[in-house]
Amino acid sequence: MIDRGDKFELFDVRTPEERAIASLKMARHLDDDGVDYLQGLPKDATIVFHCHHGMRSRAAAERFLSTGFTRVFNLEGGIDAWSRDIDPSVPRY
Repeated sequence: MIDRGDKFELFDVRTPEERAIASLKMARHLDDDGVDYLQGLPKDATIVFHCHHGMRSRAAAERFLSTGFTRVFNLEGGIDAWSRDIDPSVPRY
C-alpha cells in the first residue's frame, strides 16, 4: 500500500509502554482520541491496524468491520514483522 502510494489510516493498538519501545511514525494510537478520530472517518476509508504480532490488531479490525467500516486490514505479523521485513531500524522486542 505504501509503495503504491495508497492513502490509508494506520492505527497502533498496543500499549503506551510498547509504543515507547518501538513505533511507526505514521501510526496513530488507538486510544480514546484515536477511536474518536477513527469513528469520524468515512465508512469506506482504508484502515490498517497493527500490534506486536497481529492478534490484537486482528481483533480491532474485526470490531470496526462489525461497525460498518468496509476497507479494514490487519498488518499481519505486526510491528515485529515490520521490523524484520521492512525497516530493521524499528527495534524488536
